[in-house]
Amino acid sequence: MKITYKTSGVDIDKGNKLVDMIKPLARSTFTGGVMTDLGSFGAFFKLNTKKYRNPVLVSGTDGVGTKLKVAFRLNRHDTIGIDLVAMCVNDILTSGATPLFFLDYFATGRLSTKQGTDVIRGIAEGCKMAGCSLIGGETAEMPGFYKKGEYDLSGFSVGVVDKKDIINGSNIINGDLLIGLASSGIHSNGYSLVRKLFFDIKKYSPRKKIAELGCTIGEELLKPTRIYVKSVQSVLRSHTIKGMAHITGGGLTENLPRIVPSEKKLRFFIKTGSWPVPAVFDLIRTMGSVSTAEMNKTFNMGIGMVLVVAGNDSTSIMKKLRRLGETAFIIGEMRKGRPGVEFI
Repeated sequence: MKITYKTSGVDIDKGNKLVDMIKPLARSTFTGGVMTDLGSFGAFFKLNTKKYRNPVLVSGTDGVGTKLKVAFRLNRHDTIGIDLVAMCVNDILTSGATPLFFLDYFATGRLSTKQGTDVIRGIAEGCKMAGCSLIGGETAEMPGFYKKGEYDLSGFSVGVVDKKDIINGSNIINGDLLIGLASSGIHSNGYSLVRKLFFDIKKYSPRKKIAELGCTIGEELLKPTRIYVKSVQSVLRSHTIKGMAHITGGGLTENLPRIVPSEKKLRFFIKTGSWPVPAVFDLIRTMGSVSTAEMNKTFNMGIGMVLVVAGNDSTSIMKKLRRLGETAFIIGEMRKGRPGVEFI
């Protein structure tokens, strides 16, 4: 018996077909700095050194965790790529960086060109939302490694910020205010708890309609992570933001302290009730008997990004955010005290 790579489970021709199908999607995201098309061994991007006097590159990499399992259950793959981009670009945004380009890694047991194209379509859409270019990636067909119809996904983004404009929390002071930007829901964290509750304990189908949500569980859980890049960058052109936190795994409790150097002895005070908590979080809390403390350190609770700003600048920043289409709230303030977060 003759053995080939294809009979072993890897179809190179199908992989090449996928690349041909996704090239137009990637090209639709290209900005002026892109120097190569897809397919090269390396992707080239020319930095505009005239725009930055002392450019500093900022990088970030991430995945979307077990939210993928929900996509598998529903066989819906067109939005998970937005989540992937969001998780990376929102992170590098917190330093004041502008995302330049993005690369993805897509690995599956047996390649489906439709599934792969749907995933990349979402990644391209996320890149457009962030204003960055999808300039490359890797598609790996790994027979026997993944269950049928399943895949793994990770991404990598690089951005740039002028050294003098780096946001690192060093000028945060007592009395500064916290502006919270609304999330679209759960985003891409806490899905191990969510899946255990809804699918293992409650035995719900992802297509079960929940009155409190106004949609099915699957539709709620697949709402893509919001990308805040363009709104925040617009604010930065006219205002000072002293610190930013992307509220991911660890929630407000764990992510806010990352903004400010611990030696400053400043504490985050969050005013409970200062923003409307989306219904999905109340559902998780009540159905799973999850404590408030556990909710706050697992989920974003409706706040996807937090900005630290001077009190006398907060009103104009809030007005601008709302003009840009953001739903924003003053959710707390900085006070002197032991580093950490306190809900009041």
